[in-house]
Amino acid sequence: MRSALLVSLLLVLGLAPPAEAAPQSWKLTNGDVAATVTLHDNGTLSLIVAKGATTVLNPSALGIRTSAADLSTGLAFAGRTDRRVQETYATASGRRKQHQVDANETTLRFTKGAEKLDVVFRVSADGLGYRYVLGKSATVTGEASEYAVPPSARAVLLPWDNGRQDYENIHVHTTVGAAQQVAYGYPSLFQVDGTWLLVTESDMTGNYGASRITLSGGKFRVTLPDANTASNGTTPWRVLIVGDLPTVVESDLSTDLASPSKIGDMSWVKPGTSAWSWWGDGTGDLALQKRYVDYAAKQGWEYILVDSGWKTWSASQVQELIRYGTARKVGVQLWVHYSDLDTASERDSKLPLWHSWGAAGLKIDFMNSDSQARMKWYDAILAATAKNKLLVNFHGSTVPRGTERTWPHVMSFEAVRGAEGIKPKPGKVPYPVSHYLTLPFTRNLAGSMDFTPVTFSAVRDNSEAAELALSVVFESGLQNFADKIANYPKYPIAERLLKTVPAAWDDTKLLEGDPGKLAVFARRSGAEWYVGANVAGAARTLDVPLAFLGSGTWQAEIFNDNADRKLTFSTRTVTAGGTLSLPVARDGGFTVRFVQPARP
Repeated sequence: MRSALLVSLLLVLGLAPPAEAAPQSWKLTNGDVAATVTLHDNGTLSLIVAKGATTVLNPSALGIRTSAADLSTGLAFAGRTDRRVQETYATASGRRKQHQVDANETTLRFTKGAEKLDVVFRVSADGLGYRYVLGKSATVTGEASEYAVPPSARAVLLPWDNGRQDYENIHVHTTVGAAQQVAYGYPSLFQVDGTWLLVTESDMTGNYGASRITLSGGKFRVTLPDANTASNGTTPWRVLIVGDLPTVVESDLSTDLASPSKIGDMSWVKPGTSAWSWWGDGTGDLALQKRYVDYAAKQGWEYILVDSGWKTWSASQVQELIRYGTARKVGVQLWVHYSDLDTASERDSKLPLWHSWGAAGLKIDFMNSDSQARMKWYDAILAATAKNKLLVNFHGSTVPRGTERTWPHVMSFEAVRGAEGIKPKPGKVPYPVSHYLTLPFTRNLAGSMDFTPVTFSAVRDNSEAAELALSVVFESGLQNFADKIANYPKYPIAERLLKTVPAAWDDTKLLEGDPGKLAVFARRSGAEWYVGANVAGAARTLDVPLAFLGSGTWQAEIFNDNADRKLTFSTRTVTAGGTLSLPVARDGGFTVRFVQPARP
């Protein structure tokens, strides 16, 4: 009312009212990915993201709130700096091991009184990330950050379980407009017309809590796990991967944005496949674990994983098992509860001891929290295990957020509804086949995923060949094959593939996909290519384009279903650039290993 009276009075006096601050906009691009940042006349910030002519993110608020100031409104522009980021780096696992970064970075600087806020944007050909930099330590009380995905967009979302905090729900397939107004975990996948958008975060440390997104009023709002976060002034990256489905699946953006490796010598970091007794036989005794070592050695697998029961053994028994494995070139990894290592004194005493025994690594379980305190614990355990040259596999955990770049000795995370839930017990029901077909486009895009696949004796509806193909479709730097070692010999065709299939890849390509319905992946290890395919629904024929092979003639070893959905094996000579047509059973799949014949 006062402002209206003032304007009227000024007009009566023949004076012009003061001009309102005009909005300012900045368009940040790389290829056909464009981010438009706008400072509105009330000092609020918004972000629009487009891929070519398709807008995948409508105006979405930016900003952060601290105990000292609300830096989501009343901001004034103070300057801009730009630089190009070009880097190369290596990881031990993931979709590939060698990575290249080529991004445009822009820092927009704002002030509000004596407070400063920088928003750093890094735009790549496959999407963008942004983070807030306060320039000083602060207590963060919340973010204004949100994702206004168009309501008609297809959405693949993971309902967040605030009690368990372990990312082990089943994804829902819906639209943004029809989705429940609840919290969802990362990563979240959307399709706007023909363009896909994956939302996640990167470069998580104990400087912050691991966030999630909550749908409210048609927008997904970044939700912190703690009411107050003691920050050093820099937040994790908010990450938006944008493009067609192969671009999103093959993107390295989440690791590109992560901090460089904190490990100098990576020679001891060795991904691999593993036998795991707990799923089928329990931990058992020393004799059982030696049988698992023997089977792993027969298969050429690098590891066995000994679950919780080893703690009832004597130290000499554990060391005997490790020596037994070492003599057969099989490393032994040990399960521990995170509370066994939640203090510095415990880490300082136990980790060197287990390393001195010759343990290859640890499966650390039951963290079940995304709080800042737990993120600080992750920092501590990652540094301590690296110091003691122990590989790590986290269960009951958060999802990875570019972790494999910063700490390459982290082989995998669970954070998935995996094979533990379909152990053959009374009352168990199979997962929907769509679950297997959703994870390659959601959870596994956050990083290595320890689903513990290839469990033929599980309670399941997929075919034998589909189950075997998970060894390629699912990526994990430590691939724990979970069925009983007494069961695998019943599937000699499967054993043939499982002797060769690696856990670390040099390249990954999505040949065809539709989340929840179809996944056809090609992955390369050295000079060999593997194709893994899974389908949900009716039997059909899939045509696999072979351009990824490059050139020449290849021998294709085909692991497929017969008419009874049982495993079959055949070989075929194929030519790079051609097409391989293969029948697929109902809820079936196949795996193909491509090897070039040796030159005479």
